[in-house]
Amino acid sequence: MLKYVDRSMLVALVPLIGLWLSTVALVYGADLHVLGIVAAIDGKHIEVKTAKGPVISVLLSKQVKFKNKSNPQSNNPPTLGDRVIIEAVKDDKSKKVTATIIHYSPGGSPLPPR
Repeated sequence: MLKYVDRSMLVALVPLIGLWLSTVALVYGADLHVLGIVAAIDGKHIEVKTAKGPVISVLLSKQVKFKNKSNPQSNNPPTLGDRVIIEAVKDDKSKKVTATIIHYSPGGSPLPPR
């Protein structure tokens, strides 16, 4: 049995595994992730201000699930200023992004300016 792993082998192996996993994810239609602060929300879409600056709009369907980090029993949607991680899928034909699960933490502070 192997008792230890050479550090240089590990340093070379980790990026290769990451590359392989990302390739597998692309082949099998991996979900998209949108991270940021809620800039606007209504019954049909949510707009998220990302750390790099752009605001991304994501559609909301009736099947979307809301997961409040500080209250796991809650099914309420996030509000303005909440930090979110949105799991979404992109329709190849229409190019529209639709949320499947929205994880959020209420009362997030705004992102620092870049």
